[in-house]
Amino acid sequence: MPEQALSDVKVLDLTWYIAGPYCTKLLADYGADVIKVERPGTGDPARSMGPFLGDDPHPEKSGLFAHLNTNKRSITLNLKNAAGKKLFKQLVKGVDILVESFSPRVMTSLGLSYEDLEKMNPKLVMTSISNFGQTGPYRDFKASELTINAMGHTMSSHGLPDREPLKRGANALQYQSGQMAAAATMGALMISRLQGEGEHVDVSIMETHAGSVDLRTQNLLGYIYSGEECPRIDPREGGTSNLPFGVIPCKDGFVQWLATPAHWSRFCRMLGEDEAKMSALFPDFYDMTRKGELEAMVINWGSDRTKREVMQTAQAFKCPAAAIFTSADVLTDPHFQARGFFMEVEHSMAGILRHTGALFNMAEAPWRIGRPAPLLGQHNAEVFGALGYSEEDLVRLREMGVI
Repeated sequence: MPEQALSDVKVLDLTWYIAGPYCTKLLADYGADVIKVERPGTGDPARSMGPFLGDDPHPEKSGLFAHLNTNKRSITLNLKNAAGKKLFKQLVKGVDILVESFSPRVMTSLGLSYEDLEKMNPKLVMTSISNFGQTGPYRDFKASELTINAMGHTMSSHGLPDREPLKRGANALQYQSGQMAAAATMGALMISRLQGEGEHVDVSIMETHAGSVDLRTQNLLGYIYSGEECPRIDPREGGTSNLPFGVIPCKDGFVQWLATPAHWSRFCRMLGEDEAKMSALFPDFYDMTRKGELEAMVINWGSDRTKREVMQTAQAFKCPAAAIFTSADVLTDPHFQARGFFMEVEHSMAGILRHTGALFNMAEAPWRIGRPAPLLGQHNAEVFGALGYSEEDLVRLREMGVI
């Protein structure tokens, strides 16, 4: 079996919840040997977060943990214990990368700052992921996805205009930050290998959010250039200014339409309507007062067509339209199946689990899931044994609360 892109990279993973584990998951899924260091007894708090397979709240059946920790090995280690720190420092000497997501004060208070660890491993890349970064007045503030949305300006422009601001859904910022951290870590690894120098990478979830120009943050860029705040727009009005646009029902669901005046001629032909007649009915693409009339025509046209049929027909006429897929639709989608995007992996306690696949593919360096998410401390004997610790040593360390 061919080697993966990161098969020669060794990583120590001191992260928990989402952002950090997603960073190290990306490294592990492309071949890095990632050793996940967890707290004895409880492990990563994500183990206690759902959804749970079979609705059984067991720490080895968390869907979130299973997704974020494929291809990793798990050890348990108490870093507040002197013997635990000694073990950890032995591990640091043999790795290329250390990723941690503690509050900025923690590693220093443990005597494990980058300056301390660099003396043991001069080429070490250490990536620190925190809410607000390693410096600044907010450095030690606690935060959540809600906090970052609020302080990162996006809530001010989301929600109904006459109501309170709203947070965007899910934990997108956590995944976004994890992805950014993985990219930054790989850049630092290149420096380490080409120049022989280590690097401390400081990833702020807040700054990753504020600095990414997408649908959540483009309003900040607009303010920087115009000096004007973006008002909250009623989502029921679509927030657009031209026809045809919107979520429109069809035979078995909904289709999202987003066309511009440049698509008008093709759009009319697709509906089987005369363009001159349609242009007389809708002379102004930006007159949203007649939006309902055009939607009625599209609903009538799509009433006997499935959402896939509508999408395929729109594609044939080169009109922008997308079927709104449910989760079940995505899992059974022929395109994803043809590309082998979803992978099945057997977990010793959770059974057969389906995971999402590669974010990108390389012809000569394959992506793969070689092992499921580890059980808590599953690889203690394997990892510590490689450092010269016997089974008797491990029993003693366990009794001392070190592992």
